[in-house]
Amino acid sequence: MTQTRASARKNLHLPVPLPDLAIVEHEGQWHIERISSELAALLGYSAESLRGQSLQVLPPALPSLFDLAAEALDGQGIEDIHVRIGREEGATTLAAVVRPGGLSADDSGRRVLFFFRPLRTAQEQEPRYAYGMVGASPGMREVFRKIHIYGQSDAPVVVTGETGSGKELVARALHDESARRGGPYVAMNCAAVAEDLLESELFGHEKGAFTGALRTHRGRFERADGGSLFLDEIGDMPLHTQSKLLRVLEEGRLERVGGEHERTVDVRVLCATNIPLERAVGQGRFRSDLYHRLAVLRIHIPPLRERSEDIPHLVDHFLTLFNRKYGRQVKRLTPEALALLQSYLWPGNIRELRNVLERVYVESRAEVVGARAFTEWVRERRDFAPGNWDLEAAERRYQGNSRIITGYPAGGSAGALSPVVAPPVFDAEILGQGRRHSTRPAELDADEIRRAFKAAQGNLAGAARLLGVHRATLYRYMHKLGLSREELEA
Repeated sequence: MTQTRASARKNLHLPVPLPDLAIVEHEGQWHIERISSELAALLGYSAESLRGQSLQVLPPALPSLFDLAAEALDGQGIEDIHVRIGREEGATTLAAVVRPGGLSADDSGRRVLFFFRPLRTAQEQEPRYAYGMVGASPGMREVFRKIHIYGQSDAPVVVTGETGSGKELVARALHDESARRGGPYVAMNCAAVAEDLLESELFGHEKGAFTGALRTHRGRFERADGGSLFLDEIGDMPLHTQSKLLRVLEEGRLERVGGEHERTVDVRVLCATNIPLERAVGQGRFRSDLYHRLAVLRIHIPPLRERSEDIPHLVDHFLTLFNRKYGRQVKRLTPEALALLQSYLWPGNIRELRNVLERVYVESRAEVVGARAFTEWVRERRDFAPGNWDLEAAERRYQGNSRIITGYPAGGSAGALSPVVAPPVFDAEILGQGRRHSTRPAELDADEIRRAFKAAQGNLAGAARLLGVHRATLYRYMHKLGLSREELEA
């Protein structure tokens, strides 16, 4: 005990460790108060040149430094979170501690402190297997962290992410982490139900309420009473249904279609969307009051092309599932096959990866699957554009030198054939020298990048998607053309 007290007294005189990054928030803007010379050099700058600059001058980070700073100010800080910082080609993953740092020296703003360290152990870099999801990337670790934190809350959660990224798995995990885990979990895809039946599915109806209502029907809210209701593709919900949903969320009471009595329900609403709700609000397709009621907490699932380091772990996970399903033993993919999968941009995300792997698993009889097994699939990808890209941006880019495929545009029909331009599906930079290259050369100019940046509302990853290129390619062209984020925002 005496030794312990002596050690404690000795530690009181140790110098307080300096943060690697100290930022100050003033009137909604973040500025760099201090940055260590080591961190600045890692990012390709000098510490002196960054002091006093906007936080936006730093390379992008995943999770966002802005989001982490805002969360630290609202809470008690964040311990040992993995942050990938830097440009795509030279990004580094570090373990970070984020803490509120009180007021700035002139008391004009609030300070947040970042302490970074390298990942020291193999265990820190191992993938996490949780809730039916797999990931070792900083983006997925952030998803797992938020599931654990938000699961303890009863507030609504909006899960965002592209098609096939696993939004329903996140919603189910939030339910399983909550105090409602013993209650029902009910899911409904708003885009899969006819508009005239949506209210009946959500709120129920009484017998005889409309033609075909031959019996009383309990809606999804009633079935989820005491548990959680997951509303997928909520951005496709009609406006008149949105107003009734808002009333149920605010009052906890609903009335069946054709009913005369209100019923009380206790439901936590989880919802997902693959379209920006903010843009839908601006276009008048989504009620702003409902948006603010739902978007209390948010979880974003990064697309698979932004976390290619997760692909080997996902492959192992799916091979294990297929071995169990088919009673066979496929051990692994060759390094060449994995490199091929990591070079693809995965517009269908995890769902597409699973489907491709199952197809090759069924077709192959070897214990080790090589790149040759994917030959037919690669040929199909080069000859077919799965859609869901910005066609206008693609046409601007490839007009005059692109291979045109006759197909159906999004929302089109057999009676209205249009030329669809196939964007690049394999990334030559990831695939490497001597392997297959992208089917489309990237030739970007400054005006085109500015338009895409504006259309993506300041999101560089979104701008890259609109341009039909990998994010690393966009960064390379920005550097080549002398474009900075500040100039694009101006």
